[in-house]
Amino acid sequence: MDAIFWGLGGLLIGLVVGFLAAKAKAPGNNQAAIDLAAANATIGGLEAQLSQLRQEKLERDERDREENRLLQALAPVRSNLEQMQQTVARLEKDRVEQFGTIQQQLKAAVDSDEALRRQTQALAQALSSNSLRGVWGETQLRKLIELAGLIKHADFTEQVTFATDSGTGRADLVINLPGNKSLAIDSKVPFNSYQEAAAISELGSPEELARRQKLLEEHVKAVKSHIDALSGKAYWSGLSSSPDFVIAFVPSESLLSAALDADPTLLEYAFKKNVALASPVSLFSVLKTVNYIWRQNADESSVKNMIKLGKELYERVVKVAEHADKLGRSITATVKDYNVFVSSLESRMLVTARKLNDLDETELATEEIVAPKEIETSPNQLTASELTENTKEA
Repeated sequence: MDAIFWGLGGLLIGLVVGFLAAKAKAPGNNQAAIDLAAANATIGGLEAQLSQLRQEKLERDERDREENRLLQALAPVRSNLEQMQQTVARLEKDRVEQFGTIQQQLKAAVDSDEALRRQTQALAQALSSNSLRGVWGETQLRKLIELAGLIKHADFTEQVTFATDSGTGRADLVINLPGNKSLAIDSKVPFNSYQEAAAISELGSPEELARRQKLLEEHVKAVKSHIDALSGKAYWSGLSSSPDFVIAFVPSESLLSAALDADPTLLEYAFKKNVALASPVSLFSVLKTVNYIWRQNADESSVKNMIKLGKELYERVVKVAEHADKLGRSITATVKDYNVFVSSLESRMLVTARKLNDLDETELATEEIVAPKEIETSPNQLTASELTENTKEA
């Protein structure tokens, strides 16, 4: 199409040039010569423009070819970009969904933290009362007892009052051990100073940290005060076969660990006072051990009872065997006496009775007297060696 266009353009220029040249050669036509010169100049300009247009077209065609090659080369990139765009859109959608889920989870966590904070605050307010703290400690102690599998009134007794060397003692719990032994447990809840110290962050200012340290020292003093009180009561002196110490149950791991962290010598101090400090974890181990000891003792008692009952049963079987042998001999003698009686009845009494009846059947009887049969079987004899040997000895 472009070749035809350029051919027609050249042909038109040629026709114009030929017409003007022919006109210029006509005689007396100077104006035509002038016009021819102008036309030649115009034609030259047109040819220059035409050449420029041709060159621009070639350049444009070359650019089009380059663009086509570039588009072909970029086709995989475009496909990858489209896939990437789809992936980004999918990721954005997932991000929005996950963000919504995270928002819900954060809201649930915030609500849970708020509920926990309210419960903790309520618990802290409740534990600010000495009486409620005592009830809480006793409740925790009873729960551990139940989890350990001990039986009330058999393995342990609650709120036991007894006389001691220092007066009257009242333990929260007395563990009953095999062999009439016992062990006293008392619940103690040092809380006030610990509660205030726990409210102060470990990242606080130096003044806050100093106050926190002072409160922890007061917490240690409260624990030592409980140790001294239990040591002075000497519960073991009023119990039957009790080891010379008492268990001080602290119903929270954090309460005891905070005191031990603040004063590493606290355990040694308690041991010297014949007091064993126990958290829920350590006391549970002790209670499970007590439960195991009771089971072992019960198993041993059962075995002893079985052996005792076995001996008793064997002795009674021997006695029954003696009675059976005696009864068998009596039955055998009775059978023999019966057979002698039957033989005498048949051979002597019935013979005479039949003769008498034969003299006058109408006067006596017409029916025949049936003779009893002898007993042919006899009682089975005892054959077991355990039975025969004992009956022989008897």
